[in-house]
Amino acid sequence: MNRPAPRSIDQYLRELKSALGNADPALIQDALYDAEEYLRAEVASHPEKSEADVLEIIASTYGAPDEVASAYRMTEAQVSAALSPPKPLRPDSRIGRFFAIYSDSRAWTALFYMVLSLATGIVYFTLVVTGVALSAGFAILIIGIPFFLLFIGLTRILSLAEGRLVEGLLGVRMPRRGQYPARGVSLFKRIQTMLTDRRTWTTILYLLLMLPLGIVYFTVAVAGGALSLGFIASPVAELLHLLGVASVGIQIEDHPLGAGAGIPLALFLGALGVVTLTVYFHVIRWLGNLHGQLAKALLVARDGV
Repeated sequence: MNRPAPRSIDQYLRELKSALGNADPALIQDALYDAEEYLRAEVASHPEKSEADVLEIIASTYGAPDEVASAYRMTEAQVSAALSPPKPLRPDSRIGRFFAIYSDSRAWTALFYMVLSLATGIVYFTLVVTGVALSAGFAILIIGIPFFLLFIGLTRILSLAEGRLVEGLLGVRMPRRGQYPARGVSLFKRIQTMLTDRRTWTTILYLLLMLPLGIVYFTVAVAGGALSLGFIASPVAELLHLLGVASVGIQIEDHPLGAGAGIPLALFLGALGVVTLTVYFHVIRWLGNLHGQLAKALLVARDGV
């Protein structure tokens, strides 16, 4: 039995969201944006017809909400399969799986994200602190409200840009569209909606958190990598020392840990460095997954239509 066509855009969007069910929240946000943009454009292009009449036509051309939801699910699966990086090697042995992290492209892109996060964290933190301070300062002036709306709009743009970084480098599905701007709503109502919208405050929180997180990520990425590579370089440093080319190494309490430490100790440090570097990449990969989930929790809209 065919369901009657939705009689309003809001009803269509509610039915579409219901049809998408437990799909990824980022996919739901994109689907709702695309659908609302198309529906409002079609209604606006037929001023001689009522909204209900236009929606009845759309249901037979663009598709009913359940048909659109099915199409989005299918397209999402195809796009995800096409854009996903090659799967890392999965050897049978535990040791093989341990060292297979080097073939995992997400470990390398997560490392790049960790290094980049310090710069993005500084930019986000500076813009948010400046925006909040100026919004509070301008609150008593007539330009206070427009400035606050501009600031919130900027945070939404930053969240979308950060989402593209998170999805591209960490592999976590993030929104590719924002939330469709409200139409026919008074300025007071828009401000009220922004203030009561959970994502307004979670987005600001995320942008503020990116500075301390960026410092931690950058420190872990640089210090951990440098320490591991330093250990790996010990045999080479020892060889150069024996050849009289160089005498550089790490020294703790008059005990050399590099050049001049002796072949056995240098080889041990080199092997330890390989193990340490492998553990380091596993930690980077884990941190990337963890941060991706944090970004999804704070930046993706989950409110009802």
